Amino acid sequence: MSMSVLDRKVLRDLARMWAQVFAIALVMACGVMTIVLAVGAYRSLLETRTAYYDRYRFAHVFAQAVRAPLHLKNQVSAIEGIAAVELRIVEPAILDIPGMDIPASGVAISIPSSGEPAVNRLYLRSGRLPQAGHVREIAVDERFAKAHGFKPGDSFSAVLNGRKLNLSITAIVLSPEFIYAIGPGDMVPDDKRFAVFFMPGEVLAGLFDMNGAFNDVAIRLQRGASQDDVIARIDRLLRPYGGRGAYTRAEQTSNAFIDAELTQLNAMARIIPPVFLFVSAFLVNMILSRLISLEREQIGLLKANGYSSLAVAWHYAKLVIVIALLGLAMGGISGSYFGRGLTRLYAEFFSFPFLIFRQSPDLYLIAAGVSVTAALGGAAKAIWSVVQLPPAVAMRPPAPARYRSVFSHRGLMSRIFTQIPVMALRHLIHRPVRSFLTTLGVAFSVAMLITALFSTDSIDEMIDTVFFRAERADARLSFARDVEPGVISAVRRLPGVIGAETFRSVPVILRHGHLKKRAAITGRQVEGRLSRVLDKDGNPVAIPEHGLVLADRLARQLDVKPGEKLEVELIENGNRIVEVTLAGVVTSYIGLGAHMQIDALNRLVGIGPRVNGAWIDVDTARLGAFHTALKGSSAALAGRWPPTGYDFVSVGPLGFGFLYPAIKQTPSIGTIALQSVSREKFRETIEENIVIMTTVYVAIAVIVAFGVVYNSARIQLSERARELASLRVLGFTRGEVSQVLLIELLVIALVSQPLGWVIGYGFAWAVVAGFESDLYSIPFVVNPRTFAFASLVVLSAAAASALIVRRRVDRLDLIRVLKTRE
Repeated sequence: MSMSVLDRKVLRDLARMWAQVFAIALVMACGVMTIVLAVGAYRSLLETRTAYYDRYRFAHVFAQAVRAPLHLKNQVSAIEGIAAVELRIVEPAILDIPGMDIPASGVAISIPSSGEPAVNRLYLRSGRLPQAGHVREIAVDERFAKAHGFKPGDSFSAVLNGRKLNLSITAIVLSPEFIYAIGPGDMVPDDKRFAVFFMPGEVLAGLFDMNGAFNDVAIRLQRGASQDDVIARIDRLLRPYGGRGAYTRAEQTSNAFIDAELTQLNAMARIIPPVFLFVSAFLVNMILSRLISLEREQIGLLKANGYSSLAVAWHYAKLVIVIALLGLAMGGISGSYFGRGLTRLYAEFFSFPFLIFRQSPDLYLIAAGVSVTAALGGAAKAIWSVVQLPPAVAMRPPAPARYRSVFSHRGLMSRIFTQIPVMALRHLIHRPVRSFLTTLGVAFSVAMLITALFSTDSIDEMIDTVFFRAERADARLSFARDVEPGVISAVRRLPGVIGAETFRSVPVILRHGHLKKRAAITGRQVEGRLSRVLDKDGNPVAIPEHGLVLADRLARQLDVKPGEKLEVELIENGNRIVEVTLAGVVTSYIGLGAHMQIDALNRLVGIGPRVNGAWIDVDTARLGAFHTALKGSSAALAGRWPPTGYDFVSVGPLGFGFLYPAIKQTPSIGTIALQSVSREKFRETIEENIVIMTTVYVAIAVIVAFGVVYNSARIQLSERARELASLRVLGFTRGEVSQVLLIELLVIALVSQPLGWVIGYGFAWAVVAGFESDLYSIPFVVNPRTFAFASLVVLSAAAASALIVRRRVDRLDLIRVLKTRE
């Protein structure tokens, strides 16, 4: 089948304009790549999580108690809407790993002595589950096993309720409850220092004196069941046994971080692609408008020889569609490649039995539809002009454009500049819309770089604020229960401790009007220096003698202002409700903090002076002795995990969340958070991710800037070739003639910088607002060096593209250009 004349012309046009076509296709490919990457990763993560949750029966509702009898299971199961119930024992552990100097933390979870759990089933990667009656057998989480090279048959030591046991690994498993597993005090997963392991229920019950009892319940609901009704009835059942309030899957730590990742991917798919598609539509409009203006006579001849207006318009539409399809092909391939890379990155943070990057055909159809629509939208005006152009009119040269005088030869500008710069500036002013859109296209590349690079500034500010100005302690100990303040003497006797301050954390529900929020009030020492609260300028704030101080995000969520009253429901004290005045608002990037003087908190609770944790300053020269003491087997170093109340400890890359409540009969250490180790792990992980992200965004910004500037320069050269050739004939040098184009491009590039700064600043603010959650917030910091680096990259790309066009100016065929009809 022979190719039609117009189709052959499409191929000739593509070959002739290959550089411009390639530049536009690259910009469009970035948009397509983002769609394929973000939507594909979103679907992959969502579908993998959904399948994993369903297959391994992940719970919908969770609740904890101090010690509840097992016979409650029948009453819980009888609640309308409940499909399955698993009563468990969840306890802390301090681990002693061979060859590891610092102590590791762990959590031991009971499983049925026979059969599978009814809720939160385990995925068995290798080995066999522990057998009933075997005290030392455990199944351990795969991430921890991989970090230490453990396999079934290996062993390590753990302190459980004051007893140091040598535990034998019988199985490597994964749990839907710990897809994202964070140890106490950590801000990103540290697989070497945090383990989740499973033991038969009768074994844990014996170790922790929990025979005939449980302290944790996981519930799976029937389809259509009311979560609120189930939670209310569970709370009533567990309240006599120290119930701490049930909560839904949405508040479960691991699930919350996966939700946050899905939200970010969804935002990426909605925000970034339109920027690229807008720029590519503008570039398509530029080159097609110029092509049609150059081919007026050919259009007239085609129509005069019987081709309909629609046939000619379809010819140019096919040219646009081919460009869009080129962008689609490049974007689809790169999106698939980076999608697999993102999937591999997920594997470092999320523990799924499998994680597949799904390449659904409809995803590519969506990307194709969006890219072709954007390209045709940009070309619509130019194509419509073809339809409206009569053959007789097309055969004549277009009427000269009507311009008004901008720079008269006696004006100020003419006295300041020579004729060459005036010519360049006049051309910019005569085409204001094109000049603005070109400037906007370059500005978007600056904005995208700022949006990517500001995260470095924000994370540096976050690390400095959280680890050096607010949390200045080297370690934090959380006790297993409320104890007398005199326990501080025992803490200070630990090897290497040179300073210690106690605190008390009390779980509460805060209410203001119809708004309520679960939080924890931290009682602090009046002159505390190891852990401080800060104002918006980063300065320490003295906690007032009376009243409550809230983190700014918590105050906004409750819509409460200083001086107003709040209701405080004391969950651990029979749900007694008291009124407290809001004394102030402070800045907090981690968690939803609430603070009082510890004496005021003790009076509020009403059971005398108590503490349940301590911040510790350690002599760096004696860190080894301190770590060894924490790994010891004495009862003083064992305890429940988590501590009494809902103490804030880290649950993710940038945030803290609630620990389960707990209590124990003897004052003992429940959890250990090593601030310096957590800080370095956080910095290492974040820096690695930022390097990858920065590299990708720099490449994208260079593509956009190059595409915009190069196409703009080629169009200008095409439009002004006769003018530039005339200047050469009149005696102007190649350098002087090139200045007409280069000055115009320079003005566009320079004007786009402040516009890009403003847009990028807005994008960065939107990112910060979008990342804010109960777990964490990111400080909004954009340093001057970020603006400077973004501008340097874009200006370098613009200069490179301008110099390529400069070579074309130097090689102008003067005779051929001057013979061309206007």
